[in-house]
Amino acid sequence: MKPTLLAVAHGTRSAAGQRQIRDLVATVARRRPGLDVRLAYADVQRPHVGEVVAGARDAVVVPLLLSAGFHVRVDIAGAVAGTGIPVTAPLGPDDVLVESLTRHLPAADAVVLAAAGSADPAWRRSVHRTAAGIGAHVAYASGSDPRVADVVAGLRERGARRIAIAAYLLADGLFYRTLHRAGADSVTPPLCLDPAVAGLVLRRYEAAILTTADRRL
Repeated sequence: MKPTLLAVAHGTRSAAGQRQIRDLVATVARRRPGLDVRLAYADVQRPHVGEVVAGARDAVVVPLLLSAGFHVRVDIAGAVAGTGIPVTAPLGPDDVLVESLTRHLPAADAVVLAAAGSADPAWRRSVHRTAAGIGAHVAYASGSDPRVADVVAGLRERGARRIAIAAYLLADGLFYRTLHRAGADSVTPPLCLDPAVAGLVLRRYEAAILTTADRRL
């Protein structure tokens, strides 16, 4: 029997965001009948990843996160420490996400990639890598500068008539909703709504199984 796929999301207070993440995990499970797929959270919601890992014998953790930032390096790493449970790479950066953003972007004079803010250098590098893939300006929905509304305003001042925001956010929530008030003409949907993301989750899981099998040989 294959190991449990333990998907670990950030967690949100948004009812819509909670539903979107549950739907993503349900889609993953439907694509692999018989595979035990479970959902846990790094913050805000329960069950916490540590609670689920404590009862798991054979599992692979797949972070439903867009970069190996604090929650991967601290929360998830701490939860699996000493268990032997492997943790895959997060979902981003990845060409699947770049392609998803590109598919959902309308024609525009300028594009702003809007991500959650972070002081983590690896996170910021991954955001810039993704922005380069779609030819976008980088901005942040919280914490870090430059802020989304400021970047949009600056592009307007420089003559951009139609500005699109590429939402580098997995699900609906406070950060995503602020993007609709940032002055752009359009905002792409949360990434988890794209069926291709479910395929990316499974790809991360299957790569971890192959790596673990190779180590045991």
